[in-house]
Amino acid sequence: MTMQPGSRIYVAGHAGLVGSAIVRRLQEGKYGNLIRRTHSELDLTDQRMVKGFFESERPEYVFLAAAKVGGILANDTFPAEFIAQNLSIQNNVIHESWRAGVKRLLFLGSSCIYPRDCPQPIKEEYLLTGPLEPTNRAYAIAKIAGIEMCWSYNRQYRTRFLSAMPTNLYGSGDNYDLQNSHVLPALIRKMHEAKSRGVPEVTVWGTGNPRREFLNSDDMADACVTLMNVEDQIFDAHTTQYPPLINIGCGEDLTIKELAELVAKTVGFTGSLKFDPSKPDGTPRKLLDVGRLFALGWRPSVSLHAGITAAYADFLQHQRVTA
Repeated sequence: MTMQPGSRIYVAGHAGLVGSAIVRRLQEGKYGNLIRRTHSELDLTDQRMVKGFFESERPEYVFLAAAKVGGILANDTFPAEFIAQNLSIQNNVIHESWRAGVKRLLFLGSSCIYPRDCPQPIKEEYLLTGPLEPTNRAYAIAKIAGIEMCWSYNRQYRTRFLSAMPTNLYGSGDNYDLQNSHVLPALIRKMHEAKSRGVPEVTVWGTGNPRREFLNSDDMADACVTLMNVEDQIFDAHTTQYPPLINIGCGEDLTIKELAELVAKTVGFTGSLKFDPSKPDGTPRKLLDVGRLFALGWRPSVSLHAGITAAYADFLQHQRVTA
């Protein structure tokens, strides 16, 4: 049941960081029958619209990359929107994928689904074994519900719906808004603006001690295509005992302080870094165990240094486009 060049493939959320990377990877793989809809064309929170879309388009494969996402500040400020919108999107798309007879669906979540104080590295079976990080609990619970939904449909209807939990992502088309972005793109913008304005110091949220794992979005997309084409046995092994869940990451992490120093060097900011412990650190560490994914033969190809260099070039291009 692997994808063919002419398979009808729907990428939900194709304009975002995750979805756009998946589209690029599919185009590179010569998959020529891609279905895309902008938010103005198809509101995935609208059940009636989603039902009509699946009835008319009849996709065979679905990458569910559409979601409301953001960093600590956005998650902590707008928890109602994060849980309501994400639940609506995934409920509609997963249910209508079943009704339309979709052959396979890949549901994209986040490593924040795991308990705040998880043993490291984080194995898939650690899901629901402890309390979540409070600052993004609403988003995490929505994604956990999506995992459970995929598992439930697999058990009851014999669907082939798989959940993939990527680590922290960055790359081409990222969000550089300081109010809503994740840590790495936020650091790129802060360092660039400080360098451009001759500001001698950049303040970074938190202590700098938390450890994070980062994966380039193009590597993530390659892993997603690998998972969409994996043999059916991966579903059979998870039918009753474990949810259909696989981590996507690189298996290495670094402190936020080390990340900030690497971004500063890449951007060319030579001033000092000040860490603000009055701001939340979030989860102390989030390193994914990627043994299941690596066992399929997949490995990342973009180093963090090379990835940040490319991301900074993308940021400069983004600045020129929006200026």
